[in-house]
Amino acid sequence: MISVDNLSFGYSDHKILSIPHLEVQEGQHLMVLGSSGSGKTTLLHILGGLLAPTEGKITIGKTDLYALSNQQIDKYRGQNIGLIFQKPHLISALSVEDNLVLAQYLSGAAQDKGRAIEVLEELNLGHKAKSKVKALSQGEQQRVTIARALLNRPRIILADEPTASLDDANAHKVIQLLKSQAEKYKASLMIATHDQRVKDEFDLHLNLTAA
Repeated sequence: MISVDNLSFGYSDHKILSIPHLEVQEGQHLMVLGSSGSGKTTLLHILGGLLAPTEGKITIGKTDLYALSNQQIDKYRGQNIGLIFQKPHLISALSVEDNLVLAQYLSGAAQDKGRAIEVLEELNLGHKAKSKVKALSQGEQQRVTIARALLNRPRIILADEPTASLDDANAHKVIQLLKSQAEKYKASLMIATHDQRVKDEFDLHLNLTAA
């Protein structure tokens, strides 16, 4: 599903990331471990089509991601990749439902409130659909960002430090939620974290070190 070859990213005097080869198969789950500055977020942004590598090739399925134009990458991302950022990036003045419908619009997908409610129900947030984001707890906002990532039934789910601000019990719940949703959609799941508490939740690890 995901193939990385001769990937590097950095500047003339500083290489942030270097990965000779990486394969993640369909439905496989990978945890990317590393301290701050090791390139975890950079890697997810490259795989998500947000940041072009200095060198290398990223293939998702049969698509050479960076052979596409910027507009084509945006469309491909909206249709195939679910991104969960460290911060929610939700519009606090809008309702939960409206945030999801807006995400559909921005990705070029049909605006389907029924689908938005369906995903919220899966994450036990159906009763919060009309609530303003600013009225939600931190954990509820995080589940809304997961719902947004799952809207278009992605082939790949990329999550950046999803447990960083959570206690032990909730960190475990979030990892289990991401894994179960990935399995439901037969998606490859990649989580970048420095949180050693959740290391044992994944069989496949990639360890990055700061340059």
